[in-house]
Amino acid sequence: MVTSHRQFKDSIYEQFARIGKAVAAPKRIELLDLLCQGPRTVEALAEQAALSVANASQHLRVLRAARLVESEKQGLYVEYRVADVEVCRFFFALRKLADSHLAEVAQVTQTYFTQRGVMEAASGDELLRRVRSGEVTVLDVRPEEEFRAGHIPGARSIPIAELKARLRELPKSREIVAYCRGPYCVMAVEAVELLRKHGYRAQRMEQGVIDWRARGWRVQAQRQGARS
Repeated sequence: MVTSHRQFKDSIYEQFARIGKAVAAPKRIELLDLLCQGPRTVEALAEQAALSVANASQHLRVLRAARLVESEKQGLYVEYRVADVEVCRFFFALRKLADSHLAEVAQVTQTYFTQRGVMEAASGDELLRRVRSGEVTVLDVRPEEEFRAGHIPGARSIPIAELKARLRELPKSREIVAYCRGPYCVMAVEAVELLRKHGYRAQRMEQGVIDWRARGWRVQAQRQGARS
């Protein structure tokens, strides 16, 4: 039996809808965001997304069924990663679409960051030029495994949990630009608050590694065991 045009289109759009269904839960979008920073075990994803391991596993199964993520056994643990770079491009496009079409995104963001006193996130072309040229100290405050998976060239890695104990490693004579996972990541907010409290000139950069890649700029990876 020859497939009709209608059957063909219905079949195609049904497959497209699998992606939409897979990202229909907020936590699954957050898991994609985390995995775009680098591979992780189920346990690590559960902790960072404030989920139980069981719930994280359920969400990851949905994402894997839609071919958005892959898993691999690593000793006693199962490690997840995005299926390919197109998944992160999809996440970035989804985020940009929400930014431009949903006023609630800006409202929630402004309320949160204004309350924290760091609304003046650095996002302009001049700041990006200074970051790329090495005129400022660029600080990556994500977990070390994310830094190793990919970071802005020239950035120094001091995870937010270690920052207070390692402040002396940072020069007070240079401006510090802290970044984490993008415009809605709060680790850089906490870093800027801490740095300013101790007399550093610091500001938060909205762009993260995903944004960097989206501009076509080089992202640097680091071999396991090396130090920044």
